[in-house]
Amino acid sequence: MKNPDKNISAVIGGAYSRVDGPLKVSGAAHYSSDRRLPGMLTAVPVSATIAKGTLIRLDTQAAEHMPGVRAVITRRNIGPLYRVNKASKVKIDESRPPLEDDVIRYYGQYVALVVADTFEQASAAAAAVHAEYRSERPNVSMKLSPQEKPEEDSKRGDVDAAFAAGPVTLDATYTTPIETHNPIELHASVAAYDGSAFTLYECTQAIVNHRSAMAQMLGVPDERVRIITEYLGGGFGGKLWPWTHSVLAAAAARQLKRPIKLVVSRKMMFETVGHRPNTQQRMRLSATREGRLTSLQQDYITHAPVQDKRKENCGEATPYLYSTPNLRVTSAYARRDIAPDTSMRGPGAVPGLFAVESAMDEMALALGMDPVAFRLLNEPKIDESLGVPFSSRHLAECLRAGADKFGWARRDPRVGAMRDGEEVLGWGVASCSWMAKRIPAQANVQFNADGTLRVSSATQDIGTGTYTVLAQMAARDTGVPLDRVVVDIGDSQLPSGPMSGGSMATSSLVPAVSQAAKQALARLLEAASQAERSSLSGASVQDLTVTAGRVHRKGSDPASGLPFEKVLQTARLSHVGGSGKSGDSSSDPGADKVSIHSYGAHFVEIGWQPAIARLRVRRVVTFIDGGKVINTKTGRNQIEGAIMMGIGMAMFEKTSYDARTGAPINSNLADYIVAVNADTPDIDVTFLDYPDYALNELGARGIGEIGLAGFAAAVTAAVHHATGIRVRDLPVHIEDLLASTVRA
Repeated sequence: MKNPDKNISAVIGGAYSRVDGPLKVSGAAHYSSDRRLPGMLTAVPVSATIAKGTLIRLDTQAAEHMPGVRAVITRRNIGPLYRVNKASKVKIDESRPPLEDDVIRYYGQYVALVVADTFEQASAAAAAVHAEYRSERPNVSMKLSPQEKPEEDSKRGDVDAAFAAGPVTLDATYTTPIETHNPIELHASVAAYDGSAFTLYECTQAIVNHRSAMAQMLGVPDERVRIITEYLGGGFGGKLWPWTHSVLAAAAARQLKRPIKLVVSRKMMFETVGHRPNTQQRMRLSATREGRLTSLQQDYITHAPVQDKRKENCGEATPYLYSTPNLRVTSAYARRDIAPDTSMRGPGAVPGLFAVESAMDEMALALGMDPVAFRLLNEPKIDESLGVPFSSRHLAECLRAGADKFGWARRDPRVGAMRDGEEVLGWGVASCSWMAKRIPAQANVQFNADGTLRVSSATQDIGTGTYTVLAQMAARDTGVPLDRVVVDIGDSQLPSGPMSGGSMATSSLVPAVSQAAKQALARLLEAASQAERSSLSGASVQDLTVTAGRVHRKGSDPASGLPFEKVLQTARLSHVGGSGKSGDSSSDPGADKVSIHSYGAHFVEIGWQPAIARLRVRRVVTFIDGGKVINTKTGRNQIEGAIMMGIGMAMFEKTSYDARTGAPINSNLADYIVAVNADTPDIDVTFLDYPDYALNELGARGIGEIGLAGFAAAVTAAVHHATGIRVRDLPVHIEDLLASTVRA
C-alpha cells in the first residue's frame, strides 16, 4: 500500500499522554468487577482438588442451608450449555463447557458454583461443599517427549547433510517453564439477564469474539448478548478468549434472574485461566569457519492439555530471521493433566527466540566471533522461507545503532573480565522480531453539533493506549484538535472491531478510521456548502477543508471559516458521520509477494556479585524497527513494560506443580516471583522511524509483543559473559551461578 499522504500531521508520531489517564488515576474508570447492579448476587466456584479422575459424589446440602445462599449450581441444575462450533472460527481455549460431565481433567476444574448475597457468604458455603473423587495419578511432568508425530512447520534444503558436513556445529537443548499470567486485575464477570438477552461486563481482550462465544454456549443469537469492557487491568493474552467462569456467571444469572458477579481468586488464576506452556527446543546449527550459517534446525515440544490443543508456534520467526540455505522447524506435543494453556505476550516467538538467539550466541563464541558481527554476517537479503522481499527490514541498523549507543565496542569478550567495583559485568545481545498483520475492523467517525468528534469501534483498550491512538487517528484525519475527540470503545454493540492481541489492533484500525473520517468529512463539507445563511454557502465541496476544527476555503485563513459545530447548527443537523472498514491483510492484492514483520535488538548489561550471590540487570538499550509509531510515549511504555516482563521471564518466573496432586505449588504472588519496581534497570528505548506502507496508510505496525521477544536470551548471554555459566533452562537459578569460577 503506497502512502497517499506524505505530509502526515504532527499528531501522528507525537508523545501524547493517555486520554484516559485522568479517569484511571482518579478512580473514575470502571473495570468489570467495579460494577454494582441492583439486586446483584455474588458467585464463588467450587474447585476440584485432584488433577485426574472422576467426581463420584457432590454433597451440597450443608451449603444450601447456610445464611444468604441463593443457589448451589451443579451439573444437575445448570441448564443447557453448548460447545462452540469450530467451523465458526470463534476462539475459545477450553472447548468443554463448565460442569458438562464428572471427568476431572486438571486441578482447580470447577465442579460447582455457589451463589449468595455476599462474597463472604458465598465463600463460606463453597468451602462447605463436599466432593468425593475417584482419583488417578496425574502426569504434570515438565520433561517432554513427543506423544504424537512431529509436524514439519518449515523446511528448505537438506539440513541433515549440511549439519553432518558443517565445519563448526552446535547441538543444544533449551527449555522454558510454564509461566502464569498475573495482571493486577483478576478475571471477573458481571452477568445480567432480562429474560431474553444477556449483558455481560467482562475482562476480555476481544469483545466481539467473546460475544459470539457466549452466544453459542448459552444457545442464543449473537444479538441477544452484549459485552462491555470499558477498561482492562492487564491481559497479556490471558484474557483473549473466554474462560469457563464467564459462562458460569451468565448461566447463574439466567437461572436466578438476578445479576451475578464472579471474580476469580488469585489462586484460581494459576489453575483455570491459562498460562504459557513449557517448551523444550533442540537447536542444531552449522556454519563455515568464516561464520556463515549452512544449516539451522529447531525441533520443539510443548505440553498440551488432555482434551484441547493449541500451537505455541516457537518457530514463527525462525525461517526468515537469518540467512541459511538449509533449514527445518518441527513441532510436537506432550499431553499433560494440566488446564488448557493460552497465549501469553508474544506467544510462540518469545520462547522460540530464547532458543534461537541463545544458540546464535553460543555459535558466535564457538566461531570466535563477536555476537553482533555474527548476526550481521547472516543478514538475509529476502525472506528465504517464502522467496519474497521484505516490505521493510532494518534489523541490521537496530544492531549497529544499538551497539553504538550501548558502547558495545568497549566489550572485553573474556569471561568475567569487565568490572565495576565489586560487580562483575556481563554484556549480552539478542535480535527480536514479531509478525505484522491486519485483521478485519470497522469504525465510525461522527462530527457532533456540540463541538465533539466521536470515533467508535467495538474494540477495547487493554492498557496499551488504544483510546489515545484512536483519538490521534481521528484528529489527524479530520483536522479536529485532539482534545475535542471522544473515543467510544469497549461495547459489542458498536461497529465490529479487532481483538487486542498479536500487536494487530492499531494497524487494523488505521484504514477503518481513515475511511470513516473521509466519509464524515465529505458529509460535513457538503452540509457547509448547502447551508443557508452561511458564509460558506454555495462554495464547492472541493474548495473546502477543515483545519483546527474550522471549516474554511482552501488557501484561506482558517479563522475566516466556521467552527464545524456552527456549520452543523446552521444546517440544523445534530451530527454527520461516516463508517469505514478494513479487511485481513492476507487478502490484500500482492500480500503473498512481500514479507511483513517488525524487528529489533536488545543490549543488556548485568551485574554479578559472587560474594553475596546477587544478580541484577543494570541497564538495557533497545532499538525497535516497528514502522511508524503513532504515539512514542505510549509506545515507549509498551517496550519498557515488555522488558520488565523479559526480566521476569529470564530471572524469576516459573510455575511448579505437585506431582502427586497436580496442583500448582506456587499459586500466589509471594511464591511466584515477578519483576517489580526494585528490579527496574536503566532502560533506553529508540524507535527507528521507517513507516511500512505495505500494511496501512500510516505505515504503522504493532509493537506490544516485540519488546519481550529475544530479551531473555540477551540476559542469559550477559550472564555467560560475566560468569562463564551457560543457562539453557529458564529461569536463571542463582545456585547454578555459584558454580562459576569467576570471583570478585
